[in-house]
Amino acid sequence: MELLQLQYFQTVARFEHMTKAAEELSIAQPSLSQTIKRLEDELGVPLFDRKGRRIKLNRYGRIFLEKVELAFSVIQEGKQEVIDLAKLNEDSISMAVMRTPIVPDLLGSFRKKHPFVRFRVKQISRTTIQHQLENGEIDLCITPYPLEQLRPIRSRLLMNDEIYLVVPKNHALASRKSVDLQDIAHEPFVLKANGAFREMTDHFCQMSGFQPDIAFEVDDSLSIRGLVSEGLGVAFFSSLTLRTVKDTSIVPLQISHPNCHRTISLVWNEDRYHSTIVEDFYRFIIHYFDQLNHDERSI
Repeated sequence: MELLQLQYFQTVARFEHMTKAAEELSIAQPSLSQTIKRLEDELGVPLFDRKGRRIKLNRYGRIFLEKVELAFSVIQEGKQEVIDLAKLNEDSISMAVMRTPIVPDLLGSFRKKHPFVRFRVKQISRTTIQHQLENGEIDLCITPYPLEQLRPIRSRLLMNDEIYLVVPKNHALASRKSVDLQDIAHEPFVLKANGAFREMTDHFCQMSGFQPDIAFEVDDSLSIRGLVSEGLGVAFFSSLTLRTVKDTSIVPLQISHPNCHRTISLVWNEDRYHSTIVEDFYRFIIHYFDQLNHDERSI
């Protein structure tokens, strides 16, 4: 039994589809099928139930998968410990982050204290966070997505991020301090094209009983700000984004109804080995957001 066989089995078990697993592994599908067959022959039991081209992990397969994943986890952890012990990776942090303008400041501020740290930063994806944490692909994650609080995945609330409505300075509502979303139900909106923030703001509109009249869908806050400034629609901005905006041509309004906010959390795998620099960065993130929350309360 070889590690490559176990890796192939783990991938097939994840997809429960030979062709998709073969594409993921970049090997020919017949070769993958033969490898799995040899593994089953060695074990003396089938690991998958087969019906035509469809396969499904069976009781034997589920038991074996648990042990395979445990073995890979221990191997990966041992590898990481050896690398850190040899000081080959002591200055590296791998993380997934939400798209927010404060991330460069967060990373830059930490680097002023640790000038040799190297960051490997990925954009978060709802479908991959859990898998990346479990497999040790990332050390930490800053996310607005709620995750299942099942050990070993742990989460710490960083802040409640308030969501504002942003209008051009000459808008009829610009002189108000706050607004009910129903008051702007017929306004044209400039919205994020996709992602967690868009899902959330669509939900806020649905809670207020309307579907937004979408004038523009764009990917970045700078373009949204420009379109709002030109009077081409209203938009949603988070308090985190507004911290970086110095533009008098747009006006942020608090939303009085419904309650529009999102929770931002720091997530990690407590069973994974974390280097000293990762632990330092974890504490730095907590302090950084504590300061943000303090500044918010002082406004």
